[in-house]
Amino acid sequence: MPSNTTYLVQGPRVAIRHVSRRDYEELAVLGRESSKMLQRWLSARDDTLEAFEAYLKRFEQPTHEGFVFCLRDTGAIVGGININNIVRGTIQSGTLGYTAYASTTGRGYMTEGLGLVVQLAFGQLELHRLEANVQPDNTPSLNLVKRPGFTREGYSANFQFINGEWRDHERWAITTEMARVEPASGDAG
Repeated sequence: MPSNTTYLVQGPRVAIRHVSRRDYEELAVLGRESSKMLQRWLSARDDTLEAFEAYLKRFEQPTHEGFVFCLRDTGAIVGGININNIVRGTIQSGTLGYTAYASTTGRGYMTEGLGLVVQLAFGQLELHRLEANVQPDNTPSLNLVKRPGFTREGYSANFQFINGEWRDHERWAITTEMARVEPASGDAG
């Protein structure tokens, strides 16, 4: 692990940390390399430094948390996840948004990283519920949310505007009582 990296939680191969300005170059390259893979599910993103700084600014608010998944041995970014629309009080809930990258798909990094984020959300962040909204034909994403124990709660027609049209989504959720995640170690250094 790079000496200047502080991980929030780590698993056997992947660790998570907050996304930061130093990630701009690496994420811009990963995004460009993955654009063909992701174009069906996400609108094209502005990859300028100004757009990235605006993205980071949302994480200054208590309603948003932004993370990257990194390989423990090299620190290379292999995925990203946000907890958005965090509501406190009697709800203690957030909504996930996540992305994988073409160069590292199919290796289980997203599964491990999602499990770590669920653990962090229900532990340190003291949330009770997480939701993920997934397009019905996005089989890899549906399989991903099923692994730690998310269950399908419903269907949202015309839920999100992507690539010029409103897209339907399935709503999946998990609560602290439902989570099936392996314990992970905290920051080792």
